[in-house]
Amino acid sequence: MKRLIKSYDRVLAGVCGGITEYISPELDPLIVRILWGIFSFFNPFLVLVYVILALVMPSPQVIESK
Repeated sequence: MKRLIKSYDRVLAGVCGGITEYISPELDPLIVRILWGIFSFFNPFLVLVYVILALVMPSPQVIESK
């Protein structure tokens, strides 16, 4: 079962990289980052969603240690 976790391929907190790995490992994380930035410009609520996801999503180190 796939889990939504932060990515090692991170720019800020690893949220967009984690979303990309969850959706499709072949997808480039840059595409998700650009789309998230564009949508956040038009809907500032997504900035709050990003912060919440950065706090809630587990980091990959925590998952590997279990």
